Amino acid sequence: MRFLGPTLLASVFVLGACAGGDNKAADTNATATPAAESATPAAGAASESGAPITGTVHEVKMVYDGQKYTFEPANLTVKEGDGVKWVMVSGGPHDVAFDEAGIPAGAADKLKANMPNQQMPLQSPFLMTENETYTVSFAGLPKGAYNYHCTPHAAMGMKGTITVQ
Repeated sequence: MRFLGPTLLASVFVLGACAGGDNKAADTNATATPAAESATPAAGAASESGAPITGTVHEVKMVYDGQKYTFEPANLTVKEGDGVKWVMVSGGPHDVAFDEAGIPAGAADKLKANMPNQQMPLQSPFLMTENETYTVSFAGLPKGAYNYHCTPHAAMGMKGTITVQ
């Protein structure tokens, strides 16, 4: 029983060390801004092989309000070419994970290319600190619903849908 404390401390250290990801300040502007005015540059919104954002960047907050974990808004409609920037507000760590069964047929490879710094296929790095962000380009993706969740909090209902028109 005495080793539980050091083991827990070591686990927290390892989780923090493995989380990685960019630590960028959140944009405090409105929730949807043109890509040219966004805090996240359009060219940086996708990996080198991904498609850059050519439309609006929409913001989704990752929140724990003391009772439930949510994406705000949980459901968002965007146009092809838009981007979505997730902002870690509270209750982290959070991530953005898409399941191939929950996205349009044939979209997985394009979505992977538009997700920078993936930890696993279709999974963002963990956002650990307040105002840390992660942006995905929806340029070049087929129309349809893209269901996603936060891996650590999926069982607690932290799920959302991006619908590309």
